This record gives sequence, structure tokens and C-alpha cells, in this order.
Amino acid sequence: MNIGILTIGNELLTGTIQDINSSYIARQIKIQGWKISSMLSVGDSEEAIRDALAFLLARSNAVVATGGLGPTADDITTEAIARTFRLPLYTDEEVLKEIRSRFERFRFEWTPNNAKQAMFPEGARTIFNPYGTAWGFALEWEGRLITVIPGVPAEVRMIFPEGVIPLLKELCGTSDHVLTRTIRLFGISESKIDQAVSGIDLDLPGIGIGFYPRFPENQLVISSCNVSLEQAELNLRTAEERITAALSKYIYGYDENTIEKTVAALLTEKGLTLAVAESLTGGLITDRLTDVPGSSLFLDRGIVAYSNRCKTDLLGVPEDVLRSHGAVSAETAVLMAEGVRKLGGTDFGLATTGIAGPSGGSAEKPVGTVFAALAGGGEPVCRRFAFRWDRRRIKEVTAHWSLEMLRRRLTGDE
Repeated sequence: MNIGILTIGNELLTGTIQDINSSYIARQIKIQGWKISSMLSVGDSEEAIRDALAFLLARSNAVVATGGLGPTADDITTEAIARTFRLPLYTDEEVLKEIRSRFERFRFEWTPNNAKQAMFPEGARTIFNPYGTAWGFALEWEGRLITVIPGVPAEVRMIFPEGVIPLLKELCGTSDHVLTRTIRLFGISESKIDQAVSGIDLDLPGIGIGFYPRFPENQLVISSCNVSLEQAELNLRTAEERITAALSKYIYGYDENTIEKTVAALLTEKGLTLAVAESLTGGLITDRLTDVPGSSLFLDRGIVAYSNRCKTDLLGVPEDVLRSHGAVSAETAVLMAEGVRKLGGTDFGLATTGIAGPSGGSAEKPVGTVFAALAGGGEPVCRRFAFRWDRRRIKEVTAHWSLEMLRRRLTGDE
């Protein structure tokens, strides 16, 4: 089955908002074993939407569109599609009732234009939105399916798997079972992953492999398709075991287990505690850890020790160490990790320091020089890195490496 993707919104054409919906939807479609015919982005223009639909429907069995379903004047997707196919609009009273109840529940002020989100082309099937107030809809036209969902990425990720995929399966009449497994890897490039996988026997019925860089990590997705659920599960398990055997050194988690979730689970399971001292990363490690529910069970504190005075006053880094070795040094990083661990009375201490740029580097310590240190569970360890990315990416990869260092110590994979 060929599927076209259409993202709608003026903000996509001006660069105000990055189109991450297309890549997400394309990935989910590929996992199902379907093909992408084309991907288009257009502004909030009835003519542009009509022309884009004509282009995609001429090449596709189905179109997945996102965006333009809100209550404001520039949200014209529903009206544009209705006029394109010469269909009147109707108000779904049940949807309208649910939208009103959400406004009341969250104590939002109701304005009449919100009722627009409960209007659909005649003959359309509504698609439930568990997150926002704009419902999606699906419309069949001359044997083809058009599905339209809100453009907010968080809503797309909630609606598409449960609300759109079943409709697409219904259209193509497939009875196959499609299972997936995402393997999360860190510390290895995409090309090396591909090289490693190329030497593995994956000649199994219905098995597909996809590589997806998600800075600073890489994700490998295995899909298994079979009319028999048991066979699909067996093939998936066999492929996973073979890939894991070849790449185990770099695998830190599976599916939705991010590095912070993995570390959080290990600390919680072992009843261990952590304190963090961050200079370069400015609280990013702590932020990621506190995204995990229940992080108060293991995280004692996070200190942004950005100045030398803070490193000395709070973490006990001696001034002579800062003078002789500098704030960006292995000596300082280790003392920061040990200092925050002592201050919090925790089992582990993590610390970062470095030069994120774009200025501040030297011949000895150029921009991108980073030190990450871990104290606890054995001898203190410190790693020096030389990164070449921009400031934000240097911070992100440093936070990831710091958590990976802790994960390896917790699992004994150092």
C-alpha cells in the first residue's frame, strides 16, 4: 500500500516550526511494511491543500494529513477538505460535548470558536483525541482513504498508532501481525552499526531492519510481519538475539527505555542514591533524571556549579587545584563528583565540566573539551572528550555520556 503524507501550516513554510510529524509518521508506516509515495508540506491555504491532495491521491491509496484543525481563523483544513470534495459540514454533538467537558475540567474559558473543532465533512468518521481538543477525522473517497489529525507532535504520537493505523489496516485488508522492537545504542556510529548488522544472518520471513539516528544515540528498529502471531514473535525474538549478540557493548535499552529511564530503574532496583554537580551541562542531567516519575527515590540533589567560587564553596574543590589545573580538567571534575557525593551523602556523584564554545578554547583545551566524572561504587573515573558540535549538542552528548558512565558502573560493563 502506498501512503502520502501531508503536513499543513504556515509555520512549516517559514521555518518557525520544524516538521517532525512527517518523519515520525513515515517511520511508523515503514514499520507496518507499507510504502511512502510522497511527503508534502503546504501552508494554510485552501488552494494549496486542494492541490496537494490531488497530487497525493493520484499516487497513493491513502493520505495522512496533519495540522489546521484548531479553533482559530487560520485553521482551515476541515473546511478546505470539505469544499474540495463538495461535502457539507456537520457538528458532531457528542464530540462537542466532550470538548466542552474538557474545558470545564481544566477550567479553561470557553469561546464560541472552539465549537469549530467538532465540525466534520459529511460522511467522515471521527478520530478520538485523548490529549487535545481537536478531533481528527477519516474520509473515504473513490476507494482511497484520507485521515486528518491535529499537527501538535505530542498529539500525533498519541493519535496515529491507535486512531490511524487501524484504519489503514482496514483499508488494505491486511490480517498480518506486525511486531516491532527498538534497540537503543550509544557510543557507536550508524555506519558501524550497519557494518555489524550486515554480517548477521537475518534471512527470516517478514523481518525488516531500519536505522534511525536520534542524536546523540542511534536506534535500530526490527519489524516482524507474519500472518501467524506466534511466528512473528519467534522471528522477532530470533533477530533480536542475533543483533544483541553482535552489538551488546553499545546497547543501553530497548523500546521506550531512554538512558535516564534505564539509569533510574537500576538505581531504584538496587536502592542506591545519586547527587549531580554540573558546570558545562547547566542542570541538563538533573532535568533528564527528573523527567522520570519516582526520581525522588534515588536523586538527592543537583547543583549547577558554574563558577569557580561555587565549585570551591559548595563542592570543596581547592582553589590551588583550580589555579594549577583549571576548572576544565580531570582533577576538578573528579573533585566535583566526590564533593557533591559527600555533600548529599549519596552512593554516587556525577560531575561535568568543559568548554561548550563558541569561544573560550585554547590550543591545549579547544572548544569541545569535556570532562565527565563519576564517584562511588569503586575508584573514581573520569573521561575526557573532544566534541566538535555546536554548544547545545555538546551539552546533550555530555549529559548522555555521563548517564552512560553511571549505567555501565551499575551493570558492571565498564
